[in-house]
Amino acid sequence: MSVLQMLQDRSNNTCELCTSTHDLYQYTIPPSLNENVANDVLVCKTCLDQINGDTEMDPNHWRCLNDSMWTEHVAVQIMAWRMLQRLRNEGWPKDLLDMMYLDDEALALARATGEDKDESEKIIHRDINGVILENGDSVVLVKDLKVKGSSMVAKQGTAVRNIRLDHENAEYIEGKVDGQQIVIITKYVKKT
Repeated sequence: MSVLQMLQDRSNNTCELCTSTHDLYQYTIPPSLNENVANDVLVCKTCLDQINGDTEMDPNHWRCLNDSMWTEHVAVQIMAWRMLQRLRNEGWPKDLLDMMYLDDEALALARATGEDKDESEKIIHRDINGVILENGDSVVLVKDLKVKGSSMVAKQGTAVRNIRLDHENAEYIEGKVDGQQIVIITKYVKKT
């Protein structure tokens, strides 16, 4: 059974955040690299577009988090926490955040994207040209890189897809090169 099918079964074919039944998509919560039921949620197009920043946040849409934040599924709890953090200046999300409980491991994962930080505190990753990098972007290596701890050399021009950002250091990203997960310094990549 695929991860998508398991998510559909878990949620009864409804968005796990707002309970919509239309246009449902599997979403892997960053910084997770692997699709699995523990790291993924089933979300509708409206939620997905706002999560990804493709459309402007609609605070009234997210009042649904009052219900979804109480789910037993940690991935859904983490997404509810992150969205409430984005909306915390609205007032009502602060009350929900005060009521919400995440264990230490889940809270650490929830904070991994910096949703709880002000814009001035967030770490911004930039490529060699100063272009801002985001989770899931594709980059190209601009020089040959020797991979520490192995005999592998990542060649100039190698495409690295679906990168993940290091949320503690603006100079590091992670990605797969020749099937091996490596850490790459941002000054050696160019966003594609």
